[in-house]
Amino acid sequence: MTEQEQEQVPTEADLQAKLDELEQRLEASEAERDERTDDLQRVAADFENYRKRVARDQESLVTRAHERLVKELLPVLDGLERALQAAAEHEEAKLEDGVQLVYRELKDALAREGVAEVEANGKFDPHMHEALLTQPSDREEGSVLEVLQKGYRLGDRVLRPARVSIAGPSEEAQA
Repeated sequence: MTEQEQEQVPTEADLQAKLDELEQRLEASEAERDERTDDLQRVAADFENYRKRVARDQESLVTRAHERLVKELLPVLDGLERALQAAAEHEEAKLEDGVQLVYRELKDALAREGVAEVEANGKFDPHMHEALLTQPSDREEGSVLEVLQKGYRLGDRVLRPARVSIAGPSEEAQA
């Protein structure tokens, strides 16, 4: 073996130093991995808590909205009870007045919540109306003749379309 080859062969001390260095790097990598794993677990737990809190808040919001609507409708229930008492006593004038009062209270309560009647005069609109009947008429074909059941909307959204009868071709046009 030449002198140059002997210098390239690592000694036991060199090998031990290299092994110690690799063990230190491995320990540092394992410590970093454990730290990153802890961070990920903490983030996952935070997200799960956030998700649960949002679900609770949403449920609470729905409950409060229902509570407000029910509070609006309680006077209507009281009015109906008074109307039923008047009916039991055969006081027709009071009964009619009571029912009118209850009707107005309920209509006002729904209006405060944003409920409005669907307009049903004029031309038939398939987004707002449901045609149940077509009747021959002298009026313009497709115009609303009669409202069979009122429709209602909440804001821009139709809750129930107005059920209507519409004008069809006149009898003369059919002949």
